[in-house]
Amino acid sequence: VQLQASGGGLVQAGGSLRLSCAASVRGLSGYALGWFRQPPGKEREIVAAITRTGSNTDYADSVKGRFTISRDNAKNTVYLQMDSLNAEDTAVYYCAAGSWPNVLRGTGDYWGQGTLVTVSS
Repeated sequence: VQLQASGGGLVQAGGSLRLSCAASVRGLSGYALGWFRQPPGKEREIVAAITRTGSNTDYADSVKGRFTISRDNAKNTVYLQMDSLNAEDTAVYYCAAGSWPNVLRGTGDYWGQGTLVTVSS
């Protein structure tokens, strides 16, 4: 499974962006999905995760109430709606697919190439 993340860019603080991650083949519905990010000079961290059916989600405390993860299994795509962005959200964002425990642990089976989000203050 190849994942292609897109939607990153430069945005002012307080603004919004929507990231997308599309799979190259059908069957993404068989995996839990997650968004991760790596800020400059820091380690990668989980941002949000969603189960195979979308019935359950999980968020890092730093993004709760601002970010929303969703998925469209018919389009083999997972989204991350990011609102009220601030400078601390600046990072390369990655999507990943795997089992629910592995995604939560940050050890997904498949990873996208990353998309850069820069928030100017």
